[in-house]
Amino acid sequence: MGATLGLGAGALPALASLARQSGPPLGRPQPFSFDRLKAAAADSARRPYAPTHAAPALAAADDAALAQAAYRPDMTLWGDRPGDAAIRFFHLGRYARRPVAIHVVDDGQARPVVYAESLFQIANAGLARRLAGSKGFAGFRAMNRDRQGDWLAFLGAAYFRSADPFNQYGLSARGLAINTATGGPEAFPDFTSFWLERDAAGDLTVYAALEGEHVAGAYRIANQREPNGLTQDIECVLHFRKPVERLGVAPLTSMFWYGENGPPPIHDWRPEIHDSDGLAISTGAGERIWRPLVDPPRVVTNTFADVHPRGFGLSQRDRAFDHYQDDGIFYERRPSAWVEPIGDWGPGAVTLVEIPTDDETNDNVVAFWTPAGPVRAGDALTYRYRLSWTSNDPVPPGLARVVATRTGEGGRPGQPRQPGQKKLVVDFQGGPLAGLGRDSGVQPVVSIARGRIEGVGAYPVVGTDLWRLMIDATVLDPDSADLRAYLRRGGGALSETWTYQLFDR
Repeated sequence: MGATLGLGAGALPALASLARQSGPPLGRPQPFSFDRLKAAAADSARRPYAPTHAAPALAAADDAALAQAAYRPDMTLWGDRPGDAAIRFFHLGRYARRPVAIHVVDDGQARPVVYAESLFQIANAGLARRLAGSKGFAGFRAMNRDRQGDWLAFLGAAYFRSADPFNQYGLSARGLAINTATGGPEAFPDFTSFWLERDAAGDLTVYAALEGEHVAGAYRIANQREPNGLTQDIECVLHFRKPVERLGVAPLTSMFWYGENGPPPIHDWRPEIHDSDGLAISTGAGERIWRPLVDPPRVVTNTFADVHPRGFGLSQRDRAFDHYQDDGIFYERRPSAWVEPIGDWGPGAVTLVEIPTDDETNDNVVAFWTPAGPVRAGDALTYRYRLSWTSNDPVPPGLARVVATRTGEGGRPGQPRQPGQKKLVVDFQGGPLAGLGRDSGVQPVVSIARGRIEGVGAYPVVGTDLWRLMIDATVLDPDSADLRAYLRRGGGALSETWTYQLFDR
């Protein structure tokens, strides 16, 4: 898309210069600004979509072999100043077969990074022959200071993710979601061109052009790393070629196979497997919602209607190693991601889609903001938001947070069980619950849709700082019931609102 936008590559230097310069070879400079990128996106949306050609030779390539196409460390872009972003590039691969254009911006001038096979170390001779006809970059990553691993990666479609704050990757973000979980196929627009810029402090700003069947867009993603994680200030300007049935703004994609709220599959030895364990929402009205994730029996879509949301995100709250017991990929270190809208996003809904899975390699959860009203061809929308990669989602200090949800058979041990009755156990911690006892006037507030509450109790757990809510419920709908609950004292809420979809299975 770089050439079509009029921000193009320019004439390429002789590849022989590769041996004479530090870092990758760069082409001729051309003027660049975010305003130019936005104007180019508007112009592109007036033309039919022309997808970038994918490299067919890589469709059946071996992942292990492709991993050997390593970028040469001595060709790292930048990293020459303390605190500087150091950039390396990905080769095209099995799951990222569309080449992207990458440019370096300095003082308002953009120079394209010139692809050359010699930028990569390819030890496998068979792979080298296969890659010879598949030229181009698939994306890029920003390296840690010690150059051992990376903290940010853009690779494939419009996906990007961060390893902050635990130096461990988990969930991903996407530029945009189009028609997710609708009657028709989902569309995956691509980041087709990138422009990388560093400021005087070495902080990285990424500009990206988005192209898809339905939309053309311009993105500005300013990255700032702090000790508690990465913060990205994002602005996107979207121009629509075609109407969209369901638009997903600031989408987050993750994996939940099983956790404390369900038994593990009999063929796996680990107690829990998930990159995220819940959806957190701060509504425009000030309510704080926690929805534990599930592996559902079918594709399930839940919408949380709101006006001007204060924030939402997918979080990994459970940080105890012994809850996972995986000493290879460390699920307790997976980052949480929190979206904070900037400006008034108006009416709409936080949408949560959960898809059944039987393996931990499948991303089966996505959450995003869906604006109210139709998205038509010719529409132009602008969104600004802050995306934080953190250890946890920010709960207001005046509220206790949910720290565990467990499910089991309803009723009392040793007593006759009612058919179909389920037990839900919810643990709250922190906030104003600290120091409160059974006689402190704490009351559970529980409601259910498409079901019946059989019993409720709440009490402090002896020897801990937890409060426990226990609910017995029966699903009346043929499929599922929805529950809501929180703890209060007098007229005020002591905890965030716990919501749950209980399946009759």
